[in-house]
Amino acid sequence: MEASTAMPIGDFVNLIPAPVFLLIHLTLFAAGAYFAWRSFGADASLLGWGFTLFAAAEISYMTYHLDWTVFLFAHTISEVLILGAFVLIFVGVARGFSVRGEAAA
Repeated sequence: MEASTAMPIGDFVNLIPAPVFLLIHLTLFAAGAYFAWRSFGADASLLGWGFTLFAAAEISYMTYHLDWTVFLFAHTISEVLILGAFVLIFVGVARGFSVRGEAAA
């Protein structure tokens, strides 16, 4: 028989209603989708795909709050998508600096 113990840090988050988390993730999804749209429009496809992956990660997070998936599944998928987004955005920005440096030389 397991003994129940209080969560040492962050238990207050359980008091926040699920719709608040959905609103946060929906807002972040909208930001990611907007930046993806703007990036593709500016012919910065690496940035566009990076922001698209970020927006997809936010959808994955929302699946948990909608009770469609369990937390660890949604969180793991989201983290992998965010890692891909981070890499693509970093490479896209670094490539932009590289191109500007070559043009200045």
